Amino acid sequence: MSSEPQPSTPAVDTERALLASVVFAVLFLQLLVYPGVDTLVTALGAPGVLGGSTWFLAAELGASVLFVWVWGVMSDARGVRVPLLRVGALLAAASYGGLAIFPQVTGFSFSGALVIRAIQGAATIGVLSLAMTMLMDLPGGHGQNMGAAGIAIGSGTALGAPIGGLLYGQGPFVPLATAAVLALGIALLSTQLVDRIPTSGNQSRQSSKPLTSTVNRIRATPGLIVPYAFGFIDRLSAGVFALAGTLYFRTVFNLSPAATGAMLFLFFGPFALFQYPFGALSDRLGRTFPIVFGSIGYGLSVIAVGLAPTVAIVGVAMVAVGIVGALMSPATMALVTDLASEGDRGVAMAGFNATGSIGFLAGVVLAGTVADATGFTTVFVLAGAIEVTLAAIAAPAVFRLAPPRTEKQS
Repeated sequence: MSSEPQPSTPAVDTERALLASVVFAVLFLQLLVYPGVDTLVTALGAPGVLGGSTWFLAAELGASVLFVWVWGVMSDARGVRVPLLRVGALLAAASYGGLAIFPQVTGFSFSGALVIRAIQGAATIGVLSLAMTMLMDLPGGHGQNMGAAGIAIGSGTALGAPIGGLLYGQGPFVPLATAAVLALGIALLSTQLVDRIPTSGNQSRQSSKPLTSTVNRIRATPGLIVPYAFGFIDRLSAGVFALAGTLYFRTVFNLSPAATGAMLFLFFGPFALFQYPFGALSDRLGRTFPIVFGSIGYGLSVIAVGLAPTVAIVGVAMVAVGIVGALMSPATMALVTDLASEGDRGVAMAGFNATGSIGFLAGVVLAGTVADATGFTTVFVLAGAIEVTLAAIAAPAVFRLAPPRTEKQS
């Protein structure tokens, strides 16, 4: 368990803002590709739109789950993160750029595009996970630092998809080219970052064997399974919204694309806006209330979205989802930091991101399967019920693991 948060300094505040900018940029460039993925895979030579889109998204998510561990293990073992983050950003820029250029100048196959897509997924998850781990390394309060990550995640997600949709209007490869430029910008921004890996973690790095199993390192802190489980379920609901949300608003309430975008913003706006203050609040109040009661409120709000009879009530429910989501999200990530040893933070955050990616994929599959069989209402009710059930079952473990309330720091 970590000690009480140390006060921030102007230098730390600047680094926090820079790292949050990296997190924002990664989510933003990733979401640029999603709105017109059907158009993109067709341009890449996919034999079918549905199958091609599925494989294209799965290639990124699968590589993310597999390779996020590599970045975490390397950063912990070598005691550096910035050089690895820069390598990941350059590799992401090259892979995004390659996808934008190669099909237009060579007889590139869709299978080749999937290989590059997998490389891109492995690279971008490394940049994201390392930036979040560097936020873990900062002083100033874990909740405050993870709140900065949360507001960046929410903002990048909120803005990436609609802007990506506009870019697709200029051509199917324009979002890819834009993502490549942004990834290159991350690499340049990384020259302003410094490693702040705690020196107390050096002993654990020196005493650990190079080939120590990542699974064993996670098992050494079994309490991590609690924030991992919440991260999985939270991202599952995000996957549900990613697939079912837009179709639900468009088909059930007959909203226009612009009105649908406005409805989604009712969630993403407060979700991004309140992450930082709620994260700082969890440093003062502890993690228990934001995680347990935030998750219950989140699950009930998701259910309300599916049961709402009018557009106005759906809008209110979406705002509620955003607010309570902002309450629980940074506290859950901060609990990972609280529990992880200083020498294994990279691996710990890798595990959180891996389970989150699996949860997102599970949410997409759940939404597609259940909505096709029983309708959208069942999707939202099921996703919300899963969230509430997990919060109720895991509450005793959260009370046991979460650090006590900390006093206000000077």
